Amino acid sequence: MADKSDPDSENDLLTKTKSKTQRPPMYKVLLLNDDYTPMEFVVHVLERFFGIGHSQAVEIMLTVHKKGVAVVGVFSYEIAETKVAQVMDFARRSQHPLQCTMEKED
Repeated sequence: MADKSDPDSENDLLTKTKSKTQRPPMYKVLLLNDDYTPMEFVVHVLERFFGIGHSQAVEIMLTVHKKGVAVVGVFSYEIAETKVAQVMDFARRSQHPLQCTMEKED
């Protein structure tokens, strides 16, 4: 216990600083176009693994189809990694060559 008559004990409390917590880096999850995966399958993946509504899933699928790639979400590293693994596993089990990757957000 600090001695109340010690003048330095009050200053000790005033000089302590709070450490700021930094936000973790975020990662973009990307779907890549290929010539073999059916468009309906891509829409299903977007709805199932990313919780995207049907009309928005169709828009994203068309972006992937026309531009070759689209960002489907931005997540912390662990969540992005899990989503990529889920999509890749589901695509392989469904015998589709759909590619899903992640990259650090700038």
